[in-house]
Amino acid sequence: MEKKVYKIEKNIEGLRLDKALTLLDSLNSRVYFSNLIKNGDILVNNEKISPSYKVKENDEVVVNYQHRESNDDLLPYEYNLDIVYEDDYLLVINKPKGLVVHPGDGHHNDTLVNALIYAKKELSTVNGLERIGIVHRIDKDTSGLLLICKDNYTHKEIAKQLEAHSMHREYIALVDGVIRSDHGKIIGKIGRDKTNRLKMTIDNQNGKEAITHFEVLERFNHYSLIRCKLETGRTHQIRVHMSSISHPIVGDKLYGGSTNLYSNGQLLHAYKLTFFHPILKKEISLECDLPNYFKEVVERLSK
Repeated sequence: MEKKVYKIEKNIEGLRLDKALTLLDSLNSRVYFSNLIKNGDILVNNEKISPSYKVKENDEVVVNYQHRESNDDLLPYEYNLDIVYEDDYLLVINKPKGLVVHPGDGHHNDTLVNALIYAKKELSTVNGLERIGIVHRIDKDTSGLLLICKDNYTHKEIAKQLEAHSMHREYIALVDGVIRSDHGKIIGKIGRDKTNRLKMTIDNQNGKEAITHFEVLERFNHYSLIRCKLETGRTHQIRVHMSSISHPIVGDKLYGGSTNLYSNGQLLHAYKLTFFHPILKKEISLECDLPNYFKEVVERLSK
């Protein structure tokens, strides 16, 4: 453990504590500091405080850095990663349905992070060693493209694109019901469901801004195949938004999706990822095909 003391100067007064700390220490992320605050490892004027606390001039901030020297506590997971793109700075994988991105409740040694350790990849540590390389996530039962960063500079630059909504992520989904409009835009703030902590919900009072664009690709008797483009990236965003307009994703039991066609997770696939490479200084756009189980369902409907 390493302890550092920071004095808040006037030029950053009024910022959230977790944001202010990223300006004082550019090597660590807002998520990292937020987690330290929640764990009681950061004190302001000798008091525990929330991440949303707005700093004041002359505040004394004590940070107890919790760094592990290695990732020895994380076991390697022998898993054949489907790498779509790789260079010295980042890689993009096609994550299959069922693979959890990083260790958490119920999954400690069988995640993508464990698989990356097994593959001996050099990875960023911005979000801590349990999330090495991870700059964004997709749900366990959502398949598709996921970008992994190999160094902290690349990670922070990609994170800026996510925050500015300049990284474009597009999905294919099969939803219940026939959507009559060819195009649509769903705007609805998303927050944690107060009655079921596993779910997110539309919460226009306390939730975070969320915008999803969709386009109908094909209509069937009782279903629609759609393409979705995220303008923001909230947890379960497409799942929540499509459910909110009475077109939940097929197989998505959590948000009311039907299961007669497919019952082993939601039919949602992150098929396209476009970003600006911060080192190579060029736009990169990648695509990956639908997984076979998804194709089979669509083919069945097309007959």
